[in-house]
Amino acid sequence: MDLPKDFLVKMKDLLKDEYEEFYKSYHEPKKQGLRVNTLKVSIDEFLEKSPFTLEKIPWVKEGFFYNDEERPGKHPYHEAGLYYIQEPSAMAVGELLDAKPGEKVLDLCAAPGGKTTHIAARMNQEGFLLANEIHPARAKILSQNIERMGIKIAIVTNETPARLAERFPTYFDRILVDAPCSGEGMFRKDPNACAEWSLENVALCASRQIDILAHAATMLKPGGRLVYSTCTFSPEENEGVISQFLKEDTRFTIESVIAYEGFRKGQKDWIVEAASDIDKTFRLWPHKLQGEGHYVAVLTKIDGEVVDRRKFAEVLKDQKVLKDYTQFAKETFINPPKGNFILFGDQLYLVPDGMLTLKNLKVLRPGLHLGTKKKNRFEPSHALALALKEDEVIHTWNAGKDSDEIKSYLRGELLAGKGPKGWYLVEVDGFSIGWGKLAGDVLKNHYPKGLRWAGK
Repeated sequence: MDLPKDFLVKMKDLLKDEYEEFYKSYHEPKKQGLRVNTLKVSIDEFLEKSPFTLEKIPWVKEGFFYNDEERPGKHPYHEAGLYYIQEPSAMAVGELLDAKPGEKVLDLCAAPGGKTTHIAARMNQEGFLLANEIHPARAKILSQNIERMGIKIAIVTNETPARLAERFPTYFDRILVDAPCSGEGMFRKDPNACAEWSLENVALCASRQIDILAHAATMLKPGGRLVYSTCTFSPEENEGVISQFLKEDTRFTIESVIAYEGFRKGQKDWIVEAASDIDKTFRLWPHKLQGEGHYVAVLTKIDGEVVDRRKFAEVLKDQKVLKDYTQFAKETFINPPKGNFILFGDQLYLVPDGMLTLKNLKVLRPGLHLGTKKKNRFEPSHALALALKEDEVIHTWNAGKDSDEIKSYLRGELLAGKGPKGWYLVEVDGFSIGWGKLAGDVLKNHYPKGLRWAGK
């Protein structure tokens, strides 16, 4: 791998005696990881059913290394959202944020969704999660991953931090800022990051990170936790940004938290005017653990006034509009999902409790997508299927992970079935994976065309 020369000079100056060990790590295979989605399956049950060779990741309870030869991204369990393929070091961020059920949480720079879905699993479908991504194409990928993992409590927005700060002052219990950075920690995983790197870009990223943090600070409640993370080694973007932020906003302090013993402390001597307790932050090095490079700082807002500008989202109350959905729900669910409904055009959503008005915000997903209101009928969404469990619906169609039937379903083919006509939750080994509609002895396939497997 050809690493940027300026980067190597910089790292040699910083690491000194450790430099050779660090440089050698770039010629070793990168470690692959997956994180069990506990919204759908317990860790123990997944380990019983898993067809993969797994090894525990020490710093996150849901995380496991898998062998390079295995391809968990091409497996029915992946399509059912039983796990998320995530770089092992990145899992430390969700662990340190430590979101709780019932809280209001913001993931400010959320795409592609690895950390968002980790946060949601810890919240256990209770509370309110706002996942934001400023780039539209990446925001769509974020939304798709939230859907696949069966998350009910998330809103996806495509906004600037400044506009969100206007809408949500002192609103969130926890905020994650996984800041856009120079990506030095991802050189081994993503060679394209090498080509985009420069000393000028490091300085540009640091300036942008300070601005993002300032807006995030506005949205956090007093007593709340803010986690700042990057995937770079650059002191300017790590200890430097945190030290400058703490100097400019005295309402915050670095929190003392227990972390994995392989994590290193933040470096006081790598920047000018370092915060006195910057060594409470964490560095994850590829030559010291089985993962890529990361930096994490856990901050607490110790002071500040609460600003109350709450204006909740307007929800749908017209039962005539809900008539077709209500009929579908009666025929399909044992206990229909409850909550506040909202109609986006002809798309029906269930809005999480605590969602403020959506007016004048760029919203991709205002909650759990229930389906499409069509003329005299309701068609359920793929997102709804993935958010359901078999004990919530009247009719299910189940197949094993290695069966020809589940492979046929994922290719979009018609299937044989028997039973009362209507909508069936299609499952793989008891885990929801999509919809089918039975008429006669044929189950019509409603697996989304864009997700279907190719080939035989």
